Amino acid sequence: MVKVKLGEDIVESRIRFKVRFDYKGEHKPGILLFGGKPIEQEADAIREQQISLLRNIPIQGVSFEDFDISQEPYVIFDEALNEKVAYAPAILTANADCIEDMIKFIMRKEFRKIEVLEPSYMEISNKDLEKILFQMNEVFKNQMLLFSRNIKN
Repeated sequence: MVKVKLGEDIVESRIRFKVRFDYKGEHKPGILLFGGKPIEQEADAIREQQISLLRNIPIQGVSFEDFDISQEPYVIFDEALNEKVAYAPAILTANADCIEDMIKFIMRKEFRKIEVLEPSYMEISNKDLEKILFQMNEVFKNQMLLFSRNIKN
């Protein structure tokens, strides 16, 4: 819980935030003569799968209020891949016990934007900042380890 000043009182509160993820759908070749799914459908399927996981698997310190998947997938040309890539946006509204619980969302590759809805003002102590930076480092190291394993395979 974060400490929030209300008038003269200091109370503990959860952090309410919105986070936007854009799930990527890439072209996959079809089997034999049949073409693969359009990249928009691929992105939408990945979004549905990931949102289903977030809905059904509890995350310690985080509770979800809303999952907005109403926006249509969009397509852009990725110059690095030299092909079209589709993204399916999802906006999640959630509550977290502390800032460290939010890190697992902002360190995802699908992360695009975060908006803190409540509280409107927070003070972070030196110890809190140390915990946040330590947690970010732990998540980063785990992601790099997974990345290096994927490259080896």
